[in-house]
Amino acid sequence: MNNKNIILAVITMVIIGFGCNSHKENHHLESTYLVTSPIRKDTLITKTYVCQIHSTQHIELRALEKGYLEKIFVDEGQFVKKGQLMFQIMPRLYQAELQRAKAEANFADIEYQNTKRLAETNVVAPNELALAKAKLDKAKAELALAQVHLDFTQIRAPFDGIMDHFHVRQGSLVEEGELLTTLSDNHEMWVYFNVPEAEYLDYRQKVTKDSVISARLMMANNKFFDYEGKVTTIEADFDNATGNISFRATFPNPKGLLRHGETGNVLIDAPLKEALLIPQKATFEILDKRYVFVVGDDDVIHSKEIEIGAELTHLYVVKSGLKESDKILLEGLRKVKDGEHIAANFMEPEEVLAKLELHAE
Repeated sequence: MNNKNIILAVITMVIIGFGCNSHKENHHLESTYLVTSPIRKDTLITKTYVCQIHSTQHIELRALEKGYLEKIFVDEGQFVKKGQLMFQIMPRLYQAELQRAKAEANFADIEYQNTKRLAETNVVAPNELALAKAKLDKAKAELALAQVHLDFTQIRAPFDGIMDHFHVRQGSLVEEGELLTTLSDNHEMWVYFNVPEAEYLDYRQKVTKDSVISARLMMANNKFFDYEGKVTTIEADFDNATGNISFRATFPNPKGLLRHGETGNVLIDAPLKEALLIPQKATFEILDKRYVFVVGDDDVIHSKEIEIGAELTHLYVVKSGLKESDKILLEGLRKVKDGEHIAANFMEPEEVLAKLELHAE
């Protein structure tokens, strides 16, 4: 080999070696990943429950007497005051019965007074006076009954509320007990939702006798209701089919926004002591199971299954599978493989939490 060939070979080896070193350096740079550790701290978890919204009073207004519906004084969807006249059933028959009852009561009263005067002079026996008194009492009772029947031809609002649609129209022949409309008192709303047994036990253990559970309401348009509610009632029995028990929260409704029959979601915040927290982005899912990459002391990563206890904004509460001392891969989860050696750049968990976007991604 001449000198020229030797020089070319040396230059080639230098170039190849430089390229290999550059490739190794680039690979090293590409394999440097950010890692962190779980952090244990007190926090709040939010539980969400599907709910049904009911008026505190929601009743059916029915006809108390048979007859033609002579007048309707209100309209569908109208707010009515307690005692306001809403429907009038034709009263003439009941007015005639009242007049007859008044006449019979007057006759019985006259007969009683005459018998009383005769009894005072011992013209009639005391038994006759007692009989006249009984006839008078019976006539008065029939008069009162006739007055009740006449009053029942007027259907008035039993409380302040909002009317629903009409089930009959003016001029209809209504039967006794026939449904006319419904009435809802919406100044406060009862919101019902079902709670699993385990969560019920948690609430009962955390809530003292004098404390209350606060609740928020997310309406069907995914906006929060302006007013906070309180859990005021827990039903007595569990549903054996579902394992749930029904809670009832009471919400003020001063603007009348909520109506009977609406749906939504109740959100309840519960304190969680010394929860183990990790960023959601440090996890990945396989077949409905959640995993993280744990970085060992030798900088080799291994996937590890974890159990999620609760979900927060950008965070998971880890129920099992991790310790505070573990190091987990924070970024680049899709770029690595199980068993791969990486260069780790550790970031304190407090700094990671501070950098997480706390509002919207």
